[in-house]
Amino acid sequence: MNSPAFTDVGLPTQPAVVFLHGVGGGRHGWAAQQAHVAALGWRSLAWDMPGYGDSPMVTPYDFAHLAQALWQMLDAAHIDQAVLVGHSMGAMVALQAWTQKPERIRGLLLAASSPAFGNSDGDFQKQFLAQRLAPLEAGKTMADIADKLIPTMAAPGGAASQLIPAHQSMSAVPPATYRAALHALVQFEQRAALPTLSVPVLCLAAEHDRTAPPTVMERMAQKIPGARYASLAGAGHLLHYEQPKAFNAELEKFLKDVKP
Repeated sequence: MNSPAFTDVGLPTQPAVVFLHGVGGGRHGWAAQQAHVAALGWRSLAWDMPGYGDSPMVTPYDFAHLAQALWQMLDAAHIDQAVLVGHSMGAMVALQAWTQKPERIRGLLLAASSPAFGNSDGDFQKQFLAQRLAPLEAGKTMADIADKLIPTMAAPGGAASQLIPAHQSMSAVPPATYRAALHALVQFEQRAALPTLSVPVLCLAAEHDRTAPPTVMERMAQKIPGARYASLAGAGHLLHYEQPKAFNAELEKFLKDVKP
């Protein structure tokens, strides 16, 4: 299989940061963060998760295979070790990656995410899937879904212009990939991995996030040895789009913890 597609900023000799997007995202959504870490002297990669953008699908579409695709990308970029910055489902990929090759991870910034999908009750999972997939079943496009979903994920009263890139990313997600990603999402369970994390970790929440509430992320941080917890004021689930400066400030502070 070919490596996932990625945007590569910086020099091969610089320490690396890898940005992992969520269900409705894509590599271009990290442009502000890639520019910021470049100014700090870091190389960065932002991927299109398998099935997104120019990246080939993986089969089966599950977290084990998504994490394997991440190693394939790092090998293609000749990166031995990296700091992983994951948003939502991307943070779940990062946690899964830790369970496979912890020696290749220098630090983890887990943003707006959780160590498992809600509870493991089958009815809850079925209800979530039915709700999220209903618009596709009704013949709606991904742009239609973005129109309805993105405003509900952002903090109230935010600038609509900040969400344009998020809308563009979600509109571009192939419907088959969206289905596959949601089916993978409801199976995620890595709570047992939290006490094993032995690198710097930042659990970054958002004040108005109803998808991964601050209380959930704070509990997650408490189960990780030495992890730090922070919450961005005035942000919702799409925090790096909504509050890029505040997100970058937390990212910069975190990278100082892992700087060689």
